[in-house]
Amino acid sequence: QTRVYGRDRVRFMESLVVGDIAELKPGQGTLTLLTNERGGIVDDLIVTNTSEDHLYVVSNASCADKDLAIMRGREAELQAAGSDVHLEVWDNALLALQGPSMARVLQAGLSDDLAKLYFMNSITTTVFGVTGCRITRCGYTGEDGVEISVPAGQAVELAERLLGVPEVWPAGLAARDSLRLEAGLCLYGNDIDETTTPAEAGLMWTLGKRRRTAMDFPGAAIIMAQVKEKPKRKPVPVAGEGVGAASPHSPPRVLPSPGTVTSGCPSPSLGKNIAMGYVEAAHSRAGTTLTVEVRKKQHPALVTKMPFVPTQYYMAK
Repeated sequence: QTRVYGRDRVRFMESLVVGDIAELKPGQGTLTLLTNERGGIVDDLIVTNTSEDHLYVVSNASCADKDLAIMRGREAELQAAGSDVHLEVWDNALLALQGPSMARVLQAGLSDDLAKLYFMNSITTTVFGVTGCRITRCGYTGEDGVEISVPAGQAVELAERLLGVPEVWPAGLAARDSLRLEAGLCLYGNDIDETTTPAEAGLMWTLGKRRRTAMDFPGAAIIMAQVKEKPKRKPVPVAGEGVGAASPHSPPRVLPSPGTVTSGCPSPSLGKNIAMGYVEAAHSRAGTTLTVEVRKKQHPALVTKMPFVPTQYYMAK
């Protein structure tokens, strides 16, 4: 978690990511992509324009070191050119409370009204007596939920308080992974990485109209050329017996195109195996039958539609 201060903080952030940070209202956040000069995705970030005097940036933990190195490098460049920007690494823990009972459980420990906090919006508040927490209505599960940034020294206290509610259970990353795949959400390191562009990954919705026109983010020329020419490969959701064994280290092949499965698991909600992968554009239409080869055995698979399970985000009406 990083906080970006200074009057040039938006310009700093937009020099690194594809999103329209300037359009964010106070307290509003967005999912955006940190790209390199080749158009590859270095990481996916959540950037929030806080109602205080800074931007709040959440990186993937596995990418935190490389992200910070890039951000520090750009900070030094802009400062040398006279810009007013500086970073502060926030030593907070991050807890995610997700699911249909979230609002009722959390509301009991808040004075703020959660009914007024919509998806991808954020407030600073006290949570069950723990001061200095930032609540963002998001979380990578497709469910209604929040991520709570909490002072590290009180993270265990808050977690234990939440787990004291009978319907709250601890869940690890594997459980989260099955939910995010059901919701059709990409996982960094599996479905997207530095060799994948936003155009190839089907993530062009993260680029605002102004940013597409300005083309002032890393890799813009390559990404926009791919949009014009149409990517040769596309991400697809697939379902079938053999697609649940995906591993980024030995991904199953997809035939007849030279495709690959990038994420796969048994779906707890659907009771069948689901996966996400890449195939040639000609084989990406929903209803197309493919063959997935896992450990030299071939299994039929069907291209379906995303999301596999409808999302339950708490949106403004």
